[in-house]
Amino acid sequence: MRPKSRPKTAGTGLSASERIKAGILAAATREFSEKGLAGARVNRIAGRTESSKRMIYYYFGSKLGLYLTVLEKAYEHTSVIESAVRADELAPDEALRELVRQNFNYYHDNPGFVRLVMNENIVRAGDVGSMPGVRQRRHAIVATLQGLLDRGVEARVFRSKIDPVELHMSISGLCFHSASNRHTVSSVFDRDLTSPGAVAARRESIVDMVLCWCCLDPSRAMRPATPARSP
Repeated sequence: MRPKSRPKTAGTGLSASERIKAGILAAATREFSEKGLAGARVNRIAGRTESSKRMIYYYFGSKLGLYLTVLEKAYEHTSVIESAVRADELAPDEALRELVRQNFNYYHDNPGFVRLVMNENIVRAGDVGSMPGVRQRRHAIVATLQGLLDRGVEARVFRSKIDPVELHMSISGLCFHSASNRHTVSSVFDRDLTSPGAVAARRESIVDMVLCWCCLDPSRAMRPATPARSP
């Protein structure tokens, strides 16, 4: 039975059905990130929302349909974050700095997304690889990086022949590792990498690494290190 459409909820701009779907996606993101696709249960997702198992199937078709929607939304958010950097309004090196910072912040602030990506790698991208929307957004991000690199080369700030895909992988790899491994690294090296000061210092270290790799003059890339603070 199709849920009845309802008027928009005052103050939110969302209809009741949109609000319910948003709640389902939030609960499903938590469930899938914790349990993976195989271990997730629709009953648990419904129990965390104001919906029912039947309503979830109506909106998303199946557990797989819900999972793919969660993945799509997660990758969509990363694209929004990356495209929010107004690269054309900043000097090339400053635009790249801001892009790295935004990537780092997204991974750090969204551990659910980090776990979703880790789960997808366990199954060798069996689901995300079939999603054309994700591929299209990746192509757009690579095009943005290429434009930024071209401006940097023209301004004699960046060295030439940097592969934008390699650059994207390096940024993502450094930022992702810092988010996914912060607890194990903290334990192994007996250093709290979860404190605000340590997070800020790590973020700026990654910024410097990426800029040193791209800049013709590495000294241009360096900024004073952010001192680590106690939690």
